[in-house]
Amino acid sequence: MDQRVSLVTLAVADVAAARAFYERLGWVAHAWSNPQIAFFQTGCMVVALYGAAALAADTGMEAPRPGGITLAINVPTRDGVAAGLEEVVAAGATLLKPATDMPWGGTTGYFADPDGHPWEISWLPEPALAVDGSLILP
Repeated sequence: MDQRVSLVTLAVADVAAARAFYERLGWVAHAWSNPQIAFFQTGCMVVALYGAAALAADTGMEAPRPGGITLAINVPTRDGVAAGLEEVVAAGATLLKPATDMPWGGTTGYFADPDGHPWEISWLPEPALAVDGSLILP
């Protein structure tokens, strides 16, 4: 099994509303998107928004729900954490934790998208992000 994540699918209550939220953040939906699912190319992987009932049927789970994991967006500067949190809240997210300097030297903050999926915005002193924004461990 290859060690990689190719696609993250988020269960959402309303695909159109969830898609509109991410588009307010400047994300661009891929042409394959349709009323049942929205795809966003995010570097070398894809984030998909899929109706919760449809995802439950596909997976056999009673009701997929957010929690237990966080998704993260790493930014190139410490100030980018607070700025990113302001941007997502203005677009309709809920602030979970403001930008906070961490004991290990980085800065993090958390928000929830309109469906409750927790996201982290983080700046790390090391490793620096690659030119394309990738986080590559040394």
